[in-house]
Amino acid sequence: MTESEFSAFLVASRQGYIAERIASGDEPEQAARVVSETSAELFPGDKPNPDHLIFAIDEDGRRVGSLWLGPPTDERPGEWFVWDIMIEPDCRGRGLGKASMLLAEREVSARGAMRLGLTVFGHNPVARHLYDTLGYSAVSTRMSKTV
Repeated sequence: MTESEFSAFLVASRQGYIAERIASGDEPEQAARVVSETSAELFPGDKPNPDHLIFAIDEDGRRVGSLWLGPPTDERPGEWFVWDIMIEPDCRGRGLGKASMLLAEREVSARGAMRLGLTVFGHNPVARHLYDTLGYSAVSTRMSKTV
């Protein structure tokens, strides 16, 4: 990715994560704070982290999404993580998400990974279905109820 493409990716990724957190019950200020802190940790100075992989997803010469993978941590050695996958809404349902996840699996496997983890928000049954069909299984489930 070029520097301008990375900047656009970072903005879109942050905005998407904030929206997902708000849809999951965070107050907007809380969501923005968490995303800002996480982003500062993963991309110090808003620069690409050399240990992470970011792929542009194109269809017919048009940028339609992105895929962000992170390497193993001390907490989970050998397990890479899908930090973000975004497909433009008007391009969903055409197999791009599945193709992106299969790319992720090939890339992390080539780097010695034994597992690929991800988080899916409960309000996103379409993504959950995709991961289920690809053989991913729940490791834990965090539930809440507004009272």
